[in-house]
Amino acid sequence: MRTLNDYFLTTAIPDVSAASSTFVVVPDDGKIIKIFAHNLATTTGTAAITFEINGTACTTAAISHIAASSAGKQYTVNPSALNNVLEGDVIEAITDGSSTNASKMELTIVIRR
Repeated sequence: MRTLNDYFLTTAIPDVSAASSTFVVVPDDGKIIKIFAHNLATTTGTAAITFEINGTACTTAAISHIAASSAGKQYTVNPSALNNVLEGDVIEAITDGSSTNASKMELTIVIRR
């Protein structure tokens, strides 16, 4: 159950199979408590997805998007430290691109005030 103190940011990585970053600006102070991801299928390899706040990696906030059985795969990670955000901070989602075929990943970041 969510409290009224939770808010949600959404963003997308256009192609997890191409090394890149996508960014979202934080509108209010809080703590990232959960990150949800959903992706279409990749063909081979494993794309590593990590998350940073203003260039500092969140602890235990990494996704290994494995190609085998990846169609419609949903992931959830719970950052355990270095996950506090302030208004105006920038959250970066980074893929190393270590998979094949273009595949978009949708992200929802849950922040608790």
